[in-house]
Amino acid sequence: MKTGKKVAFVAAAAAVALMLAGCSTSAGSTDDSANGGGDELYIALVSKGFQHQFWQAVKTGAESKAKELGVKVTFEGPASETEVDNQLQMFQAAIDKKPDAIGYAALDPEACIPLMEAAEAAEIPVIQFDAGCNSDYPLSIAKTDSLGAGALAATHMAELIGDKGEVGIVGHSQINSTGVERRDGFVEEIKKNHPDIKIVDIQYGDGDHLKSADIAKAMIAAHPKLKGLYGTNEGSAIGIVGAVGELGLKAGDLTVIGFDSGQAQIDAITNGMMAGAITQNPIGIGEQTVQAAYDAIKGKTPEKVIDTGFFWYDKTNMEDAEIAAVLYK
Repeated sequence: MKTGKKVAFVAAAAAVALMLAGCSTSAGSTDDSANGGGDELYIALVSKGFQHQFWQAVKTGAESKAKELGVKVTFEGPASETEVDNQLQMFQAAIDKKPDAIGYAALDPEACIPLMEAAEAAEIPVIQFDAGCNSDYPLSIAKTDSLGAGALAATHMAELIGDKGEVGIVGHSQINSTGVERRDGFVEEIKKNHPDIKIVDIQYGDGDHLKSADIAKAMIAAHPKLKGLYGTNEGSAIGIVGAVGELGLKAGDLTVIGFDSGQAQIDAITNGMMAGAITQNPIGIGEQTVQAAYDAIKGKTPEKVIDTGFFWYDKTNMEDAEIAAVLYK
């Protein structure tokens, strides 16, 4: 841990979570009654959130693979991706149920360490998905190459704005690995290969579309020459589109690039308010997480990093079979 205060805080949170585990519930829980034991294998999945369509698609993939393998899964996550304490309680509750394996997507890579140690002590294998914990215990992680995806977003931004001008970033996290890597991939690509593009501001809206909209409006007001904005997740991107609409800008006045898909972004690309976006493969993330957990239960060693892929999509390719398969609505 980085500071003594943080160690004490996380330890206290874990202790409280242990006491509350029996009564802990979530709007994102798909089955509050699940527990270990019996002949049916049980995998408990704890995600970073439940409100975005991305997580619903991950859930769909996980449940599909579970049905194929004949195992039981539960899927839950906090209402907001800022609710680290709530997610830690869910992780503790999952450990207490003594499942055959746990799938976990970390909101805070440091705060989860003590609970990884608890899972290890309980001899419960852990597979990570989307974002990892700074622990050596998890066997595998199923995720997008977020650095590469961020770089691809920058490449398309550069092409769309004529390889020069001012751009800004509305990020969803400066702590979580996906937020950091999607930002850094974009920034590094611009610095390395596009010297006439200047990133004038980077702000964080926690993946909340309303907060992200306010940030985007402030950026646009502060930088009248701004040519493009990049949103690093579903909520960030939808927020930018909302800001553009509220300010009365027309399609093409500002180049907007998003991340993830979902109906709102698909609609924004269709009507021209968004130029395009990076989509992940959330169904594949869910499927691969459950498969890796199942393999671990059966004594197999899953791949350390399972790259589930990413793609650029816009008006020109949304109906292509390869792209349509990874867009979620």
